[in-house]
Amino acid sequence: MAKIGLFYGTQTGKTESAAEEIQKEFGGDDVVAIKDIADSVPSDLDSYDCLIIGSPTWNVGDLVDSWDSFYNDELGSMNFSGKKVAYFGTGDQFGYADNFQDAIGMLEEKISSLGGQTVGYWPRGTEDDYDFNESKALRGDKFVGLALDDDNQEEKSEERIKAWVAQLKGEFGV
Repeated sequence: MAKIGLFYGTQTGKTESAAEEIQKEFGGDDVVAIKDIADSVPSDLDSYDCLIIGSPTWNVGDLVDSWDSFYNDELGSMNFSGKKVAYFGTGDQFGYADNFQDAIGMLEEKISSLGGQTVGYWPRGTEDDYDFNESKALRGDKFVGLALDDDNQEEKSEERIKAWVAQLKGEFGV
């Protein structure tokens, strides 16, 4: 069985594509198992001590439908104690500058309140890195996880994924 469970929600396929790139960078499905949260139940997440949670921010600061359902119907009854949890999100920092990456911020807040240990913080950097107004995913000067913007910075995604996965390998101990 893979050591890490990666659970994502997607609307347009960008988050799914990022999940596949993350899995590849980790070394494939022997290391990271990928599952769409729409096809998941709580026991699927319980099977792993290390989790990666991926979500786009949808509409104006909302969770994508599949995560919204899981968040409202399943997540609150789960126990994440002892689990290391990393987050990645896809979004549009220019078109939605007031809620860039909000979804991973909401998921991280909830999962942390249920005992999950957040790993994989990602630097906000400068305006050359990211240029937005607000985000629920910021904790100080870092995002709760990897922030991807394939709408405006697709050329940076591969490099960001490689750097983030290298960081996570150490934090996950794989």
